[in-house]
Amino acid sequence: MRFLIKLKPEREKFKVPYNHQYYLQGLIYNRIKLANPRLSTFLHETKGPKLFTYSLFMAEKRSHPRDLPYFLGGKRGFFYFSTCIPEIAEAFITGLFKNPEIELWGEKFYLEEVKTLKEPKKLSGLTFITLSPVAVTTVKDGRRVDLSPLEEEFYTAIEENLKDKYVMINGDKPPDDFDIEILVAKPKRFMIKPGIYQMAWHLVFKAYGDDELIKVGYVVGFGEKNSLGFGMVKVEGGKRVSGGVKGRTYESDVYPGGRSEDSRVKESVY
Repeated sequence: MRFLIKLKPEREKFKVPYNHQYYLQGLIYNRIKLANPRLSTFLHETKGPKLFTYSLFMAEKRSHPRDLPYFLGGKRGFFYFSTCIPEIAEAFITGLFKNPEIELWGEKFYLEEVKTLKEPKKLSGLTFITLSPVAVTTVKDGRRVDLSPLEEEFYTAIEENLKDKYVMINGDKPPDDFDIEILVAKPKRFMIKPGIYQMAWHLVFKAYGDDELIKVGYVVGFGEKNSLGFGMVKVEGGKRVSGGVKGRTYESDVYPGGRSEDSRVKESVY
């Protein structure tokens, strides 16, 4: 279940801090609590994947003042929300309509529309673009470290994470048929809470294999920390993307800027 949430701003121009996932997470939990307090408590207390994800906050128009920690939005603001759990979807959307006045990072918005989006039936071989960056970590020498697409462990970790969530959702042994081909990768360091940072990656990639396994990533997010605002993707909608094999350089006009100097690593879209 995938939704587009459109918000009308109180002011003609509004600020959106680049590090804002924490505010959206708060909005989601607050509206779930408003409609279903028991579910909100359960999600807070449950360890591991929460089985929902959401995009970064976007604006129909935007400009980027130099050397400031925010961009300026115009017209409507919007973001996407996705989950495989009907109870979560119902509680969040019901909570939004119960209290359509929304305050985020000191800006006030009003709920204008919640639109249910169709999901593709066939996913293998499609090109995906991140709506929120993918975070992948591993434990090395007793501490958790971030992984990049330049490391083979990055791909293994994404597959294992998908399989773990598949088991949570379906209760069955996950299929083994999965591969990912990254076409473009752009690093971004996010502050997810004051003093806590996460390196994540805006990606353009192709996924191959079992459609039900890929669907797990499409619906609840690829990689880790989906409920913190990481790993949401959309299907590429017609822009040219060229590809290759792991470890080589790629070009794309999805993200402007030409060829990267260091094997798929470019500057962030923000």
